Amino acid sequence: MRPDLEVVAGLVEPGSRVLDLGCGDGALLAFLHAELGCPGTGADSDAASLRTAIRRGVSVIELDLDRQLGEFADGSYDLVVVSQTLQATRHPDIVLEEVARIAGCGIVSVPNFGLWKHRAGLLVRGRMPVSAELPHPWYDTPNIHLATLADLEDLFGALGFDVRRRVLLDAHGQAVSGLRERGPANLTASAAVYLIEARPT
Repeated sequence: MRPDLEVVAGLVEPGSRVLDLGCGDGALLAFLHAELGCPGTGADSDAASLRTAIRRGVSVIELDLDRQLGEFADGSYDLVVVSQTLQATRHPDIVLEEVARIAGCGIVSVPNFGLWKHRAGLLVRGRMPVSAELPHPWYDTPNIHLATLADLEDLFGALGFDVRRRVLLDAHGQAVSGLRERGPANLTASAAVYLIEARPT
C-alpha cells in the first residue's frame, strides 16, 4: 500500500463504514477491512483498477464521481475518503458537498501545487512542473485543478468544514513533522492529508 494511504488509514476509526471515492485498486479498503474491521465500498471509473479491486475482494461500484454521487443516500457512511482524487474531479466543491451529505466526515488528500520547487520551476523555466508529486506533463495529466494547501483550506472553510487533523507529506508520501504553520507548510509540504468534519447546520 502506498505510504500516503498508510497515513489515511491511520486516521480511520475501527469499524467505520467507509466510502472510498477514487478507490483505484482497492488497496486501502482491503487493508481497512482486514485490519480495522471497516465495511466499505469503493467507487471509481477506471475499469482495470476496479477489476483489481474485485480480485482483492473489495466491494466496488463503477461510477462518475462528478455526476453520480447522488446515488448514495444521506448519512449512508461514517466516512468518505477522497485520496489523491479531488483535484481530478471537475467540481471539487460539489464533491466535498457530497462528502458532507453522505457522511459528514471525510479524509481528503491532495498534492500541493504551492511546493517551493513547483513555484521555482514556473519562475525560472516558465513551464508547468513535472516531479514525483506531479509526474504527468501538462497535456496528459489527470489533474484538472491544481491547488495549494492554502487554497484547499480556504475551500474547506467556505463549505463549512472544520479541519480536525492535518498531516503533511514529503515527496515519498510519508508523514513529516516540524511543518506546523500554514505558510511554511504551503511552501515545503509535497502533499497533505486532512481529516475534515462538516459543521452542524
